[in-house]
Amino acid sequence: MSEASPRGTYLVISEKLRERIGADENAEVLPSEADLMREYGVGRNTVRRALNALQAEGVLESAPGIGWRIVRDGDRRSLAERMSDLIAEESLSVGDPYPSESQLCNRFGASRTAVRRVLAQMEGNGLLATVHGKGRTVRALPTPAVRP
Repeated sequence: MSEASPRGTYLVISEKLRERIGADENAEVLPSEADLMREYGVGRNTVRRALNALQAEGVLESAPGIGWRIVRDGDRRSLAERMSDLIAEESLSVGDPYPSESQLCNRFGASRTAVRRVLAQMEGNGLLATVHGKGRTVRALPTPAVRP
């Protein structure tokens, strides 16, 4: 990457990778992290942040011994959308307990880090509240998103 990005270099790279994945319907895996580092002229941490962002969205999954596999089938919603939609899917009301981190990790097959990141977003958006010693509760109901 020759110029600095106000959005963060890893976000620019993740967007370019997302475009690459969308353009090549036959691709099953991404190039190695080392190849991506050379291609974009960045360090391993930047490449990993970009890949982890795509993993959190459900676009990629880490496959031991293979690298990063592209997720083609199944639910294409981001983890944030799936976790927000869980409120409606489970018919939760304001004040109801929200599932624990471990339950969310198991349900969505996501890392604890990715789940915590989305939970923080949901709290920041006013959807959830954390009560010390009692866990998270639904604070507000999400507005339905218009999806194509």
